[in-house]
Parts: sequence; C-alpha cells; structure tokens
Amino acid sequence: MMPLMEFNGLNKQKPYRAPSDVPFVIGLCLLGGVYVALILGMLLADAAYLHPSDFVQIFQSPEIRYATRLSLISSSLAALLSLWVAVPIGYLLSRFKFRGKSLLDAVLDIPIVLPPLVIGLSLLILFQTGLGRAVEKVIPITYAIPSIIIAQFVVACAFAVRTMRSTFDQIDSRREDVACTLGCSRSQAFWRVAFPEARRGMLTAGTLAWARSFGEFGPILIFSGATRMRTEVLPTSVFLEMSIGNIEGAVAVSMLMIAVAVVVLVVVRGWGAKEMLR
Repeated sequence: MMPLMEFNGLNKQKPYRAPSDVPFVIGLCLLGGVYVALILGMLLADAAYLHPSDFVQIFQSPEIRYATRLSLISSSLAALLSLWVAVPIGYLLSRFKFRGKSLLDAVLDIPIVLPPLVIGLSLLILFQTGLGRAVEKVIPITYAIPSIIIAQFVVACAFAVRTMRSTFDQIDSRREDVACTLGCSRSQAFWRVAFPEARRGMLTAGTLAWARSFGEFGPILIFSGATRMRTEVLPTSVFLEMSIGNIEGAVAVSMLMIAVAVVVLVVVRGWGAKEMLR
C-alpha cells in the first residue's frame, strides 16, 4: 500500500493560479497617467498664472461677451450642418460600392490633412472666383459672420463623416435587407432601421464637430479676419490679446474657453446618455 500512496502523491497537481493582472493595470495607469498629468498640469499652470481680477476684466469686456456668443452660435450651426452632411455621406460610403469610392474617401480626408491656414486661404480664393463673387453679391460672406460658419463647417464635417461611417459600419446591414424583403424601400429601411440605431453615433459626431468648430482658429483668421465686435470668436480673442501683449487676458480667455467647452460637453453627453436609456 505504501508504494501506491507514494505514487498517487507524486501525480497530485497543484491548483492552477492565473497570473496577477496588477502589473498590467499599473502599466496602463502609468502610460495613460502621463498624458492626463500633462493636461492637468497645463490647466493648473494657467489657473496659477491668473489673478481673480483678470477674470473680472474679461467678463466685463463687451468684446469678449460678443465673441463668446458668436462662438457658441457659430459652432452649434456648424455642428448641425456637419451632421446634415455627414449622415448621408457616411451611410453612402458604408453601404454602397461604386466607382470612385476610394477617391471620394481620400477627398473627404483633405480637410483633416491640410494645415488650417491652407484651408482658410483656399476658401478665400474660392470666393474670389466668378461663382464666389456672384454669391457675395447676394450674401456677404468673406470677412463676415457666414465665413466663420463655413470655415468651421469645412473642417468639422470631415471628422463627423469619419464618425458616421464607422457608426454605420458597426450596424448590421442584414436588418435593412430584411426590411426591404418585407416591402420597405431602401429609404424606408434607412429611416426605420439604420437611422434610429445610429443615434449614439450621431451624438458622438455632433459633439466632435461642435468641439472642433469651437476651437477652430486658422481658417477663421484667414477667411473671416479678426475684427472686434464683428468676426471675433474666442480663439481669435486669444490671438488679439496676445498681439497687444496682454498675456493675462489671453490666458483668461483660454480658461473661459475651457470652462465653456467642458460645461457644454458634459451637458450634451449627459443628455445623450439619458436619451439612450429610454
């Protein structure tokens, strides 16, 4: 009996223990924490640089109040226009195969790749052509408020298109095919099946477009100018304050932009989360 017991003891295996995930999680936190610490460090440095009186002067300035209103209105309009265009283009690129699709895909990436100043210069030249001058006779655009919305839209829409295409790629197209076999047209299948399922993606695309529009500077500076109480938005306010050597004012406007952006994004995402739960 003793040899048998010894043999069984030799074959007895220790229970398997999975390796600890602690080092992996710590590594992720360290890598991500560097970037988070950099962002927080910049914000804290800006806040420490200012005196409370700098904020008071900014809020009392009619130019800054005008720039804030214009930034919020123009960014919201640009985001709505971006969604209006991004949804059909994203659906087209996701669902259909056609000749020249890769070329169209590349063209839509141009506003993302080009420097912002080049986009503003190109818009300025466009509205100096015969067609552009004809439009200007009806609606003043260059160095006017419409030019701000157009400049923001051109850049922001490219990001919204990418988001909407990814959204429709993740939606199973077989549901639309089933709807078509049950008597729906392609447009009816889109409105009844794909469009409701793309709400979360539209919220993301709209938020991204708004944020990109709100912080746009280069195209606006070239195409719209930086005229006080006319074409001044918050990014150009920072530029104007810097140009006259008012560093405190520029930092205060920057902090105002950060505060406005954070509030709007938190409200929009909170509202969107509640809508998704319904």
